[in-house]
Amino acid sequence: MDVSTQLEVKQQSLTVEKAVPLEFDLALLAGFDINTLDEERLRQNTDKYLKECSRNGTQLIINEIFKLPTNSTEDGTFAELPDQITKIPREKPVPKPKPLTRWEKFAKLKGIQNRKQSRKVFDEATGEWVPRWGYKGANDDGTNDWLIPVPQNAGINATRHTRNLEEGARGADQKSAKEELMKKISISKSATASIGRFDKPLKGEPKIKGVKRKFDPLISDMNKEKEANLNIVNGLFGKKDKSDIINARKARNMA
Repeated sequence: MDVSTQLEVKQQSLTVEKAVPLEFDLALLAGFDINTLDEERLRQNTDKYLKECSRNGTQLIINEIFKLPTNSTEDGTFAELPDQITKIPREKPVPKPKPLTRWEKFAKLKGIQNRKQSRKVFDEATGEWVPRWGYKGANDDGTNDWLIPVPQNAGINATRHTRNLEEGARGADQKSAKEELMKKISISKSATASIGRFDKPLKGEPKIKGVKRKFDPLISDMNKEKEANLNIVNGLFGKKDKSDIINARKARNMA
């Protein structure tokens, strides 16, 4: 069976001739054809002619992709696409750069660089990598061990601890004594005629909160005003029994 003719036809189908070469942007897998369309063929069979143009353009893009360098991996062979050439407008404007903080400005001025430390460090004693901080880390000083040697200055630390407790208690007593003294000063000022209003305040003396006097309105209900006046009289003289009332006429006649 002679297949040379079929192979020739297949080889010819991979080659597409264009009057004006296409411009490619392989990063987008796109090709731009600026050749004019054949109006006669377009009118005769529009669908067939457009499919033929699309097929030829796709074939030219594939031919360019096979010319690119490749990279073989476990998943297969992949072509290394070049950088994008076509500039596509952004949907939103480019974000403005974030302003530097006070620390970032100071670090930039002094040339300070932040260096991120690794989470683990090599312990030469055990020959293993251990966490830099935390449980069984490089900063473990052995305080969790079941046996800890007592230093010679342990008694000094206990003495300092006792002294700190005494100083704290003495400071609390001084504070309570100061508050008691200020309270007594406030009470003594209230004995003056102005209830301490015109007295010169001392340094650190708390402000005395007085009781505001409430005044009744000048015009009010007559019945309420009469009742209030009777209450004042009864409060001064008190209510007396009928036996305490003296009959002036009878007393005069007896006299």
